[in-house]
Amino acid sequence: MNQGIRRVLFLLFFLSGFSGLVYQVVWTRLAFASFGIIMPVLSVVLSVFMLGLSVGSWGGGRLIPVLVKRTGYSAIFFYAGAEFLIGLSAFAVPKLFIMGEGLLLGSGEANSFRYLCLSALVLAISILPWCVFMGTTFPFMMAYIREQERRNMESFSFLYLANVLGAMSGVLLSAVVLIEILGFRHALWVAAAGNFTVAIISICIGYRQSPTRIGSDIAENVEEVAAPPPPARVWLTRGILFSTGFVAMAMEVVWTRAFTPVLKTQVYSFAMIVFTYLGATFIGSWWYRRNLRRRLPCPVAKLMALLAAFVFLPILIDDPRFVSMNELCDIHPVGVLIVLAGICPFCAALGYLTPGLIDGYAGGHPAAAGRAYALNVLGCILGPLFASYVLLPQMSERYALILLGLPFFGFFLLVCKSLSVRWRWCSAFGAGVILAWALFFSVDFEGWLAGSTRSMEVRRDYAASVTCAGEGMNRRLMVNHIGMTRLTPVTKFMVHLPLAFHDGPSQSALIICFGMGTTYRSALSWNLDTTAVELVPDVPRAFGFYHADAAQCLNNPKGHIIVDDGRRFLMRTREKYDVIVIDPPPPTEAAGSSLLFSTGFYRLAKQHLNTNGILQMWFPGGEELTGQAVMRSLCESFPYVRGFPSVEGWGIHLLASMQPMAPMDAHQLAARMPAAAKKDLLEWDDSTNAAAYLARVITKEYSVPNNLNPDLSIKVTDDQPFNEYFFLRRTNVNDMRYTY
Repeated sequence: MNQGIRRVLFLLFFLSGFSGLVYQVVWTRLAFASFGIIMPVLSVVLSVFMLGLSVGSWGGGRLIPVLVKRTGYSAIFFYAGAEFLIGLSAFAVPKLFIMGEGLLLGSGEANSFRYLCLSALVLAISILPWCVFMGTTFPFMMAYIREQERRNMESFSFLYLANVLGAMSGVLLSAVVLIEILGFRHALWVAAAGNFTVAIISICIGYRQSPTRIGSDIAENVEEVAAPPPPARVWLTRGILFSTGFVAMAMEVVWTRAFTPVLKTQVYSFAMIVFTYLGATFIGSWWYRRNLRRRLPCPVAKLMALLAAFVFLPILIDDPRFVSMNELCDIHPVGVLIVLAGICPFCAALGYLTPGLIDGYAGGHPAAAGRAYALNVLGCILGPLFASYVLLPQMSERYALILLGLPFFGFFLLVCKSLSVRWRWCSAFGAGVILAWALFFSVDFEGWLAGSTRSMEVRRDYAASVTCAGEGMNRRLMVNHIGMTRLTPVTKFMVHLPLAFHDGPSQSALIICFGMGTTYRSALSWNLDTTAVELVPDVPRAFGFYHADAAQCLNNPKGHIIVDDGRRFLMRTREKYDVIVIDPPPPTEAAGSSLLFSTGFYRLAKQHLNTNGILQMWFPGGEELTGQAVMRSLCESFPYVRGFPSVEGWGIHLLASMQPMAPMDAHQLAARMPAAAKKDLLEWDDSTNAAAYLARVITKEYSVPNNLNPDLSIKVTDDQPFNEYFFLRRTNVNDMRYTY
């Protein structure tokens, strides 16, 4: 095969890897919108993605010799067909998600076993077929290379290198360019264009080859089997391939939660982890190919020695004593670089090891490579599920990472006899020191926080880690180590303000996002039927940490707490409310937060408001353009919108209604409040005058319609989450103002 064709094949697999990761990024976000922003959804998407690759790799390796022999066509035609079918997923998967979302509305709350199982099944049905086609691309293209070069024994690592480089580019460009500019739908179209381009070029290559190369000669080349490795090596190779896939993908899930205090909850955080993982993997794979050309590949024993030490480095690096965490709402660039650098050695070593093992196992034979790669991907399937459903609900991220790293010690002990005495003892000593430091001297976020407060409780479930810390008015709520809220009168105003403005007797209220339960507690002081919806099951269980009368509130027959995604609850309920209170998780850039800021959500919410009903949307402040986008979405959905800066001077209460809200002063509003509600409002203030306290907010009304940006595209929609994707916008704007 000439060098020009090799470059074209490299480009084809680059484009294929690029499109594949664009799909994974967008599908994950669309799955959050349809099935809830919880860790199991992320784990299922990753696992089903890998399951498809495994099944496709194994089945494609067995199928391609038969297809070539029976049809007489080159394997590259079947590769082109697989790429074309993958491209169709850009149009099919979003529709399948919407259909599945509708089918699951009657399956109960989001934390029910039934819903979790059914949502996983719907996700699998929606994306598995396309991922199977992705898995076939490796053995199909390896079969074509074998047609052209019968003695090629290294085709897997060649394709693996191109695929990883494309995947890196797909993660980076989708997060920082495609979605921000084009939105989810058109980003999928770009990925589909990549697949269709690959298919067309592949067909052209197939038709240009000599006719004498078509038929039984090809089948013989494809079916030719390399000499199998010794049995002991087969057993060890299979064990390592499965374990490395299992541990790597399980760790990716744990890293997502463990690094949250530094990387925060922005969409770029997960993208940075995946990009770093793939980037280091690419470097390792490139180094393997380099050494292979020089005929100096690194022995497996040395790689296992390195992995036994590198696997624990992220634990040491992710130490709050080394990375500044004084400002829980800020991203520290140095800290980000340090944390991401901590996973690079481990990923690079894996990037070197995996293609080397598969090359050695398969000898260039597509069926054998398909089996080996399928085994590696099988580990990738089970790893995220094990991390989400077994490890993280039971232990901290630090101990989960330690447990996941221990198998590498076992493999090191199995292969270390082939090392020199110096290598053996030095590597064992280095790995032992790092493990001992991780076990006995490193500190995770929970340990660091426990040392700074006398009162702390930690709860864990499948969705998140919930930390309650502090005393008195300094008590805080953290989810996955990100500060959610604190005891503040702002959360009381969230419900008292719209209820006071509501025209007519108020009978019901809906609160989306439970938090500390302050807003829920305040709504009950109006003697209303009050429903609170919270996505993380352990958040309502922490109610008693913040309020002494929590048990009384929980026993109130008019109160109801639902564990579900806010949008999903509105889609499956027929109830209507006088007031709907939305308190999205901070910061405003948080991944998935646009699902509560978008025109699509407001369109759904107003269907559940009674006549004269009021929706209260809390905007905590931030970038001015983001605030204008949120207000534009609200104003396009409701004809009447008013804004009131908070009593503490930060953030703004946005009140929206389909009917006019009568202008009233603070005395008139206070007169509408029952005695219990006034008492609740003044609980944390020295004042005894509810009207005077309300006046501190009412007299500072913010004119929302007069402060909208004239650019009509500055708004939040389900397809273009303006507040979440901002890299290009903030890079190009020199004077970035913050307000509210």
